Amino acid sequence: MTDAAPAYGLWGLVIINVAVFLIFAFSFSHPKSPGDWRAFGGFSAFIVALFVEMYGFPLTIYFLSGWLLTRYPGLDLYSHDAGHLWETLLGLNINPHFGPLHILSNILIVVGFILLSASWNVLFKAQKKRVIATTGPYARIRHPQYMGFIIIMFGFLLQWPTIVTLIMFPILVVMYARLSLWEEKQMVKTFDDAYERYRKQTPAFIPRLSSSQAVQS
Repeated sequence: MTDAAPAYGLWGLVIINVAVFLIFAFSFSHPKSPGDWRAFGGFSAFIVALFVEMYGFPLTIYFLSGWLLTRYPGLDLYSHDAGHLWETLLGLNINPHFGPLHILSNILIVVGFILLSASWNVLFKAQKKRVIATTGPYARIRHPQYMGFIIIMFGFLLQWPTIVTLIMFPILVVMYARLSLWEEKQMVKTFDDAYERYRKQTPAFIPRLSSSQAVQS
């Protein structure tokens, strides 16, 4: 695999991609509380780390270069295609941009942003009415916004895995889980038994296979 154009050192593309995805995430999640900003900040760090390696400096490729050259002697390490490491490691001799992992990655990223947008619309209306958000995505899971961030990050990991983002991903998942617990304590203080009933009937992150009736607040 060889590329005529340089695959890295494209810092303009780094800035453009980071800006586009963070603007999308901000417009769909509308962070307001300290917890919202921590969630958005963690996601932002993940996006920056991702695109710095995708178009700026291939840190992961640099660290793995010796092993990769030994195992895949014909690999053009510093081509853009080589950065799609899953295809290389799985021995998929295809254009990674049209491969199943890339297609699945794009689907997950779009689904994640749709979930963020739909969740914010429900949450915004519930906050205005001072009630519990129990409709839309909140009828299936209690924390769809955090789940949206997780789905987007997982989608990017399928497309372009790096050492930094692979380390960051489980840390951010734990952070979102801890934020969700803190937020639920605040909701219990505000809505008492109504939120406890909602919490018992609605999973936190993974929806049940069969739909259940949401608690009406």
